[in-house]
Amino acid sequence: MSLVTILPSGKTIDVVAGTTLLAAILAADETITHKCEGKAACGTCHIYLQEGRKGVSKIGREENERLDTIVGIGSKSRLACQATVLGTENIKVELLGFGSGL
Repeated sequence: MSLVTILPSGKTIDVVAGTTLLAAILAADETITHKCEGKAACGTCHIYLQEGRKGVSKIGREENERLDTIVGIGSKSRLACQATVLGTENIKVELLGFGSGL
């Protein structure tokens, strides 16, 4: 289990390993755009992973290809629908407040 902190609200929730960050964010009653229902097809759930990069799954091919199409990505960018909590460390994510994907 990992403690996930969601910025800018500062809300913190316990998340079971195997849960996507998108599911965790929605379970915390936070608002995040997610048009493709977790298929890495739209990029609207783009977030910044501020802390705990080793606590989530590695970036896969589909996620990497989608991130390449988004303006404003950086080394902390992830798609919340593709990043799965590993349960090894606490995580801090930053919601961008808008759908930054297609």
